[in-house]
Amino acid sequence: MSLKRNKSKTDTCEVHPVDVMMAEEQVGADAREKKHRKTLQLPPRARRFCAFLVGVVFFLSGVLKLMDPTGTGLIMDEYYKFLHVGFLGFSAKTAGVVLAFVETMSGVALITGVWRRATAYVVSCFLAFFTLLTLLLWIFNPSMDCGCFGEAIHLTHLQSFLKNVVLCILVFAAFWPYKSFGRNKRRKYVSFSLVSVAVIALMLYSLLYIPLVDFTDFRPGSRLAAADRHHRGGADDMYEAVFVYEKDGVQERFSLDEIPDSTWTYVTTEMITKSVIRGETVPSLPFTDANGEYQDRLATEGNALCVTLYRPEDVSAGQWRRLAVFVDDAIRTGFRPLVLVSVTPGQADAILAASGVEEDLLLHLDDVMYFADYKTIISLNRSNGGITWFNRGYLVKKWSYSSIPDYEDLSELASGDATETFLVSDTAGNLTFQGFLLYSFAVMLLL
Repeated sequence: MSLKRNKSKTDTCEVHPVDVMMAEEQVGADAREKKHRKTLQLPPRARRFCAFLVGVVFFLSGVLKLMDPTGTGLIMDEYYKFLHVGFLGFSAKTAGVVLAFVETMSGVALITGVWRRATAYVVSCFLAFFTLLTLLLWIFNPSMDCGCFGEAIHLTHLQSFLKNVVLCILVFAAFWPYKSFGRNKRRKYVSFSLVSVAVIALMLYSLLYIPLVDFTDFRPGSRLAAADRHHRGGADDMYEAVFVYEKDGVQERFSLDEIPDSTWTYVTTEMITKSVIRGETVPSLPFTDANGEYQDRLATEGNALCVTLYRPEDVSAGQWRRLAVFVDDAIRTGFRPLVLVSVTPGQADAILAASGVEEDLLLHLDDVMYFADYKTIISLNRSNGGITWFNRGYLVKKWSYSSIPDYEDLSELASGDATETFLVSDTAGNLTFQGFLLYSFAVMLLL
């Protein structure tokens, strides 16, 4: 029995020479792989810093687009036309908001360091696609803005492409070889959740109202060119004709020097106006009456309230009634109401006739209805049925359709100081947005 037991022990302890060689080769391979990996990736802190930088760009870029959903939809529509999928235009705003939200949350994940593996792949795919897209924009150079940072920062196609190339390098440095991502602190999931709530709140507010901070030419405090032209004679208008042509269901705009060949079908002509006063470009608000005569001076005389409808065909009968009541309240409180629509006089009459609104209310709207270009109206106010207050040509304040002032509000505004109203409303929006950014970065970095 003892001999058998000793023999079995000896058998189990024996190691075949081939196994020894294989084990040594595996150890050597692991050592070489480890050494090779160390030579290709940065130290952990450097990798996190690269991820942080990309996260800041993603977060700010996404937030600036989320704050202006309508403008983001316009940018998305331009991309649809460039990619010859203009038939998807109905989804431009939704797709733009969804992409901006994904971009923002990716930035939050990069800064806080949560879900690193999933975030690495999402951000890499995101950047790869948009780097290729901006390369195509640089090559073909269409007359559109990349919209990387909404209306806040405008980049050329080359600048946008180079920006994406730099971000790709940072992402490569942060995540390569896509195996070792490190561990995040558990409390960072709490900071991610808190910032996510703030981002969603900002997005919902922007969808219901107008942007907290306006980066367009028609921002509060700006003065219309017509104010100096009619009062001082100090402005020179620069009118540029833009010709809209269509091909394969896709519309594009061309200048006079870029008229396309006969394979394109002419659609319409748009007049773009910019004015120069004392060497500075200031916004123009050209609109005409039913006879085609320009009446832009009306917005510079006293207190004017512009009701802007860039899609009047989408306005319901109830909304038309509410706007008609607002027009009547504006007249009774001493304001000059101006209803600006982006259709022709004939189309406006047909839309109002089909709305089912009472005839006496329609008269309120007919008397103050004027006609302007779609892009001008949507730039003036992002809300379809929004209100913009001008005092002697200075833009004082904007309201979305959902927050139209009533008779009591208009009476208080008429009896108050327009400058004070401008300072209070503009400061409130800026402080709210700054507070959002301060809160978000404080939670992401300090918690």
